[in-house]
This record gives sequence, structure tokens and C-alpha cells, in this order.
Amino acid sequence: MINHGLLYVSDLDGTLLDGSGKLSDFSRKNLKRLLDAGLNFTVASARAINEIQPVLGDLPIKLPVIAINGAYLTDYKTGKHLIINHLPDETAKAIFAAIRKMNLWPFVCTFNGREDCLYYQTLTHPAMRWYCQALSALDDKRLRQTPNLAGVLNETVISLAVMGDREPVGEIAAALDEQFTGQLENFYFENPYSPGWWWLTIHDKKACKSIALRELLEMTGFKREQVTVFGDHINDIRMLELAANAVAVENAEEKVKMIADEIIGTNDNDSVVKYLLEKLKDEK
Repeated sequence: MINHGLLYVSDLDGTLLDGSGKLSDFSRKNLKRLLDAGLNFTVASARAINEIQPVLGDLPIKLPVIAINGAYLTDYKTGKHLIINHLPDETAKAIFAAIRKMNLWPFVCTFNGREDCLYYQTLTHPAMRWYCQALSALDDKRLRQTPNLAGVLNETVISLAVMGDREPVGEIAAALDEQFTGQLENFYFENPYSPGWWWLTIHDKKACKSIALRELLEMTGFKREQVTVFGDHINDIRMLELAANAVAVENAEEKVKMIADEIIGTNDNDSVVKYLLEKLKDEK
């Protein structure tokens, strides 16, 4: 029998998923078995729920999932958002103006009151075209082109994303950090699935995995002393610091491994699920 007094939360890309962004057959089979037996497990990802569900499939995840780096706490099965941490209207418009001033085009993620949307006006870089193709392969219903991207800022803006070469994306990252000091939760990184192309994801300061984890604990009644978190990337650091037990995969960034309580094998070796199987083998 699984110990129901413990909660396990895993990042997806680079942690639970393998290097191709998939859940291996081994991890899927064993994680499903553990969940069926009562394992308290959920995921915290930079992905939207529309990207999470196709990858995890029929896993019986009963706890809310943390999506878009903490912008959402979402019911996994239905996709219904339980908590939304969005950008203030005027802030979103000012961010968009700053991006356009540097002659870049973002993707804009919104919630229109009924459904999630992911808008773009023009695809000016191969990274943007790659992203659209990747989402289309997942049959992501959010994706839509618009002739007036500024007009969608009247919806509830969840996040913006800029993609391209390192220097221009880095310049807008620095400019936004200076203009909106203390207001945003941004991540500037080289996309592991498309090396050489750089991304900047822009969120409200409340859209943080650690804040979403706190909200999850309040919602479910778990205490931080009961929580184990798995991660690999800089956007996992605060969440790992919040957890009683922070576990980094071997392929994690050095900053992540430095604050981890434990370091396990790589994401390509099913290390998260193997860890769970080892920890829980006496509780079946």
C-alpha cells in the first residue's frame, strides 16, 4: 500500500520525460501502477495543459497539475483551471509594446473566459515555425493566427514568449528585467529540443512553480514536510527550495544540482520513476 502521507511533484521536460520529450513505456507502465495504488503524484511544467495531456495520456493523475510555470493550477482530466495567475492588463500591453519596439514578434497565451488560446501574427524565425509545427503535431487547439495580435491583449493574458537568436532575445530579456523590476517571472534559455534557438517566456511574478506549489498544498492539505520535488532547470529552483526533499536528475543544470538534497540518474534512464519504485517498494 502506498504511503498517502507523502506528495511527489515532478517537472516534465528534462526530468520525467526523456530527451525526445516523451514518457517512456517503462515510466508510463510503472507510474500508472503506482498511481492506481494511491500514489500522491502530480507534475509541474512550463507546458500548457494542452501540451501535458498528449504526453502523459491516460495516467490517472487525480491531483491538480501546475502548468505554464505556475500560471495555472489545472484539473488534469478535465483541463479546467482551478487557479489562474495572469498578467495585469496594462502590464501585458506594455510588455507587448516593448517587444515590438525591438522589432520582434511574440506568441501570446490567453484565456478568453471559455478556453485557452495561443496567438501569433507572423512567424519571423525558424524557432517560431518549429514551435507551431510541434504544437500542430500534438493537435493543440490553442494555436491560432491573427492579423491583429495587439487586439488579443484585451483577453486575459497568461504569458508571452519570444523565440529567436541568442542576442536579440537576450536584449529583450534584459530590457524587460529593467523596465518591470520585481513584477515578472521570466525565463531566458536555449531550447533543449532546438539547440541554437533561444526562448524568453514572460509571466506575472505570481506565475511561479513555487507559488503554485504553495497553492496546491493549501488546496490539498499537504504540508511542505511531506513534499518531494524532482527537477532539472532553473525554473524548478524555487520549487525545489520549497520542498522538504529536493531531487535533481543527473542531467540537471549545475545551479539546480547545487541546491538538491539528492541527485539521481538522468531523465533518459527513467530515473524519477525508478526512484519512486525504490522508495515505495516496501509500501505496496
